[in-house]
Amino acid sequence: MSSTSIDIQPKKHYEILDGLRGVAAILVVAFHILEAHNGGSRFNQIINHGYLAVDFFFLLSGFVVAYAYDDRWAKMTQWEFYKRRLIRLQPMVIMGMIIGAICYYFQASDILFPQIAGMEVWKVIVTMVIGFTLLPIPPSLEIRGWGEMHPLDGPAWSLFFEYIANILYAVLFRKFSNKVMTVFVLIFAGMLINYTVFGPKGDVIGGWSLNLEQMNVGFTRLLYPFFAGVLLCRLGKLIHIKGAFWICSLMISAVLIIPRIGDENSLWMNGLYESFCIILVFPLIVAIGAGGEIKSAFSAKICKLLGDISYPIYITHYPLIYWYTAWVIDNKIEIKDGYIIGIGVLISSIVIAYLCLKLYDEPVRNWLQKKVQGSNVQRFKGTK
Repeated sequence: MSSTSIDIQPKKHYEILDGLRGVAAILVVAFHILEAHNGGSRFNQIINHGYLAVDFFFLLSGFVVAYAYDDRWAKMTQWEFYKRRLIRLQPMVIMGMIIGAICYYFQASDILFPQIAGMEVWKVIVTMVIGFTLLPIPPSLEIRGWGEMHPLDGPAWSLFFEYIANILYAVLFRKFSNKVMTVFVLIFAGMLINYTVFGPKGDVIGGWSLNLEQMNVGFTRLLYPFFAGVLLCRLGKLIHIKGAFWICSLMISAVLIIPRIGDENSLWMNGLYESFCIILVFPLIVAIGAGGEIKSAFSAKICKLLGDISYPIYITHYPLIYWYTAWVIDNKIEIKDGYIIGIGVLISSIVIAYLCLKLYDEPVRNWLQKKVQGSNVQRFKGTK
């Protein structure tokens, strides 16, 4: 092994992109809280397009992965890349599953989750352990009743696809020229438009079940934004404007909050809106965010805090959402009667995320990084 394999220094973070990830994560929590009050209709939803945050995360991830690793492959093996990604993502996946298992029986609902009350503990434990690996659970073994591939922590489905994207990048796409990458990104954009505009639902909702239909949704949501993010980073066409963080925060908030476009008879209209946002608006936001600068200490602190808690919020908030949704449905709670509890869920999600970050995620990642670095040093010494 070359000595350069242990000399990969971390690069500067894009502070604004970190902050935008946090803004989107908090909006996801608010979206899921309000979703409990929509009567089961995607046409009657406050923060209607909150689910598009996942597609924004995929694009951000592609951009950041390309920025961090595109120029390091001469010094880094595929396994070293995978280890770095696992260290970054996997500890909070495990914590999300643990929190999901702890909260599981508190989510019992005669209407929404009738099988929870009689579920054997060993099945919950097995589901948790499988969840640690992010391997999807088939609907036949699912312990909640929603058909999720990760029934203890629903949002983990997007991490499953995130890992697939990382593998595709490491094995194949990192080797492509920009021209070849552009061709693939255009193909993926066509797939996205075909599904949203001409598909049966007029949106990208889905991707969390292990069946052909949902896997198609998952890959359709993943492929364009992730590899468009990689291409955007490579092209370096960044936009430099003042107040980039606040402008981009308003832009991402507007995209996620805007009401559904059209009705049941004009699904294509909403599909066109979502395609427009994912294909054009999200790359524009990232280009502005990456090209902007933080001028004030206050903005820098806000961006750092939001960036630090963004992933923990996203991966740990949903066990509370299961409980809140069951409470709303069982008791027929309207927004005007439940908003205080809903705000409590939002605040609790942020607090839990922060505690997980400081007491678990950062210490565990630091320990793992030291172990990996120590292992690399020993391997290098052994080759002398």
